[in-house]
Amino acid sequence: MPKISAISPQKNGKRVNIYLDGKFGFGIDLENYVTLGLKVENELTDEKVKEILKKAEFQKTLEKILKFATLRPRSEREIRGWLKRKKIHESLHKDLFDRLNHLDLVDDRKFTEWWVGQRLEFSPRAKRIIDYELRAKGIKKEVIDEVLSEVKVDEEGVAKTLLEKKSYRWKKIPKLERKKKMTEFLARKGFSWEIIVRAIDHFKD
Repeated sequence: MPKISAISPQKNGKRVNIYLDGKFGFGIDLENYVTLGLKVENELTDEKVKEILKKAEFQKTLEKILKFATLRPRSEREIRGWLKRKKIHESLHKDLFDRLNHLDLVDDRKFTEWWVGQRLEFSPRAKRIIDYELRAKGIKKEVIDEVLSEVKVDEEGVAKTLLEKKSYRWKKIPKLERKKKMTEFLARKGFSWEIIVRAIDHFKD
């Protein structure tokens, strides 16, 4: 069985290197290092080494995914996408999800609330488009409907504001062409025909 011949701290101060029989064996975080009680002269079976490596890899991955998950609310699909992009072994997925769920860091509803808030504040558009965007991101219909039902959106007011912000584009073009372009612009934002007509009439006035 390989024997721990040396233990040295890594430069970041958060991990240590374990040497087996005079050669580098693996790196491990301080928490697992202390918990496992690793010491020089300890003999490790192959199974024990595999167990230690799995725990070390889990902790290393957890630290990285926590940075990703705490930047803003994250959906389940976003977390799964991160795991896939980082090529994290599937054997770690469940434990990582369990830890994130325990910390309340994976929540489709909170993500939906955040997304709606961002859209309404920084990139206004009709609820219909926001609904479409969220479905494309893997959010369930009932979650989207529930959140959107709680949000009061003056779609006509939003449409008017959007036209006013873009008015410089259409000031010097003929009336019919201007109306056509404004209609197309609001339609791309997901507004209904009724809202579009009222917003354009207001713009003309």
